[in-house]
Amino acid sequence: MSDTTFPAPGVRAEDLETLKTFYQAFAGRPDLLDECVTPDWQDIPLAPGQAPGRDGAKPLIAGFSAVFADLKIDIIEVIGVPGKVAVRAVMTGRHVGELFGVAPTGKSFSLPIHEFHTIEDGRLTQTWHMEDWLGWFAQMGALPAAQE
Repeated sequence: MSDTTFPAPGVRAEDLETLKTFYQAFAGRPDLLDECVTPDWQDIPLAPGQAPGRDGAKPLIAGFSAVFADLKIDIIEVIGVPGKVAVRAVMTGRHVGELFGVAPTGKSFSLPIHEFHTIEDGRLTQTWHMEDWLGWFAQMGALPAAQE
């Protein structure tokens, strides 16, 4: 995890720890969700085929491990107030499995992520997220060339 998470204006130290655990889960450790996410956690929007709640995210995370080697999410910036935080992060890894119909390319990628979390009693209750999947397609060479 990057040291750039400090300072995190308005964010409690325990909320930062919750966030760090959450993002570490995506590196092939879906069991970590049990420590940082409520069972009825709302992940907005759900990925295609993702069931709701904490347990619904675990297969998604396991699948990411098969698609992205060396997957890592670095927190770049965190701001917020107690119980509500905004996170700017970047996901990196190497594309080694099929995703969205794109065959494995072996290419490394960098995917910006923006997320907004609600935290109660040290666990995430809601997450709204945006990822630059269009940029990922471009990095993998999966978009047609622009027409002039």
